[in-house]
Amino acid sequence: MTAHIPLPGILVNHKKWLENTGEGRRADFSGLTLNEAMFAKADLRNALFYGATLLDANLSGATLSGAKFNRADLQRANLAGSDLSGADISQADLGGAWLQDSILAEAAGTGFSMRRAKLLDSRMPDACFREANLRQVNAVRAVFQQARLLSVDLQGSDISDSQFQRSILQHVKFVAGIGVFANFSGSKMDHCDFSETDLRGTKFSRAEVVQCRFHNAALADCDFRGANVLGGDFNRAVLAGARFGDAQLKMADFRGANLRGARELNSEQLLQALTDQSTILPNGSNGPYRKMSGAEKPR
Repeated sequence: MTAHIPLPGILVNHKKWLENTGEGRRADFSGLTLNEAMFAKADLRNALFYGATLLDANLSGATLSGAKFNRADLQRANLAGSDLSGADISQADLGGAWLQDSILAEAAGTGFSMRRAKLLDSRMPDACFREANLRQVNAVRAVFQQARLLSVDLQGSDISDSQFQRSILQHVKFVAGIGVFANFSGSKMDHCDFSETDLRGTKFSRAEVVQCRFHNAALADCDFRGANVLGGDFNRAVLAGARFGDAQLKMADFRGANLRGARELNSEQLLQALTDQSTILPNGSNGPYRKMSGAEKPR
């Protein structure tokens, strides 16, 4: 049940506070229980929700930029179309929340959970998330451009058609997810794990890919043109039709990888990488790659 709180009066006073009229009072819901509360389309910029409980609350279309949701419980809350730009969601629980079409530009959060949240078409440019649980989220067509994701767990998530251009990704887990046609162009990726993830058609052009794991990943038709791939595990990955023009592949481990039909690879690139007899080379022959063999040319 929602606590008996005069919400209309609080919203009126908050509006006056925002207008800086010298009247009114900042909305402070810290520690309150507001389950199933109705805040749809409310203007709650810079409001305080420290430790508040908002299970199943309706905040759809609300303006929540700069709000503080530290330690708040927003499980199953409806935040569709809401504006959380610059909000702090540290240690908050947004498990199962509906965030379709929401805006989290420059939002920040450490140690929070969005497990199984709906993030379709959400926009998170310049967000900074650390040690967060985003397992099994639906982030189809989500925008993470120039975001910083540090030790974020996205295992089992769907990031198809999502945009990660020029982002910084460190120790991010995408294991066993779906990411077809995602875009990581120009990103800096360090020790990320894409094992067993479907990444067909994904763009890694001009990205820095340092010691990332692509074990048993589907990478057919991916774009690695101009990428700097340093190390990393591509064992059992399928890279059929992938493009590698001008890529650096220093110590990239293609042992056990399937490169049949991979394009724009040259001898120097394959000599930089690691191949063995279990590697299938672009022309369909088994490795290891040997200089002047012509195996870098797909049939």
